[in-house]
Amino acid sequence: MEYPIYLTSVKKSFPSKLTRRKVLHGISLQILQGEVFGFIGPNGAGKSTLINLIMGFIQPDDGQVRVHGLPPSDPESRRNIGYLPEGPRFYEKLTAAELLLFGGRASGMTRNQVLQATDSLLERLEILHAKDRPIGTYSKGMKQRIGLALAIINDPATLILDEPMSGLDPIGRNLLKNIILDLKARGKTIFFSTHILNDVEVLCDRIGLIHQGQMIYCGDIEGFGEAGEGFEARFMQLILNAGSK
Repeated sequence: MEYPIYLTSVKKSFPSKLTRRKVLHGISLQILQGEVFGFIGPNGAGKSTLINLIMGFIQPDDGQVRVHGLPPSDPESRRNIGYLPEGPRFYEKLTAAELLLFGGRASGMTRNQVLQATDSLLERLEILHAKDRPIGTYSKGMKQRIGLALAIINDPATLILDEPMSGLDPIGRNLLKNIILDLKARGKTIFFSTHILNDVEVLCDRIGLIHQGQMIYCGDIEGFGEAGEGFEARFMQLILNAGSK
């Protein structure tokens, strides 16, 4: 079975004064085809480091990372990946139409394919009215939406979203949740990190909880809580228990 995302015993550390600071301690993780997987944990737990490893921006010290069966260092591994970083940044003099044309062409689409996809995508994200405006004039929430549009312009099989709800108001969050559910219904695989636990409860099939570089829970959303215990309470209990060991 080929997993869209597969990690085995992954370790990562970074230089820190005269030693190295260990960030990930032997993480193993398999993301299933067609699932929505929520990656949660407190600040500094190692979420962004793991995403950077999956995207090939950094290399592990030890262990194996595979994306659609290929190492992230292989450009082919990114052919079927859509990526939304936390706090995306753009050339702000470009318009949304120009940005999507660039992104679509870079992913292998023809010019006509990009032009055909752009309007319907921007309409779905409710920013079609700003299609020909410079991105520098967009609000933070609008920039988050155009970042998502860039991630899905080429209709990738797998989406990796780092804090996708960041900067969105309740209307924008609801819109994005509906888009994620629609993508799931179309068989897409979605891996996203977030601090918004309510979104995880609503959207995810499985979750992974990371704390101090170790996975302390990975499994079905239904199995996360205990009888009579809320999602947030269970999250805090696991974090506190892990910290006391």
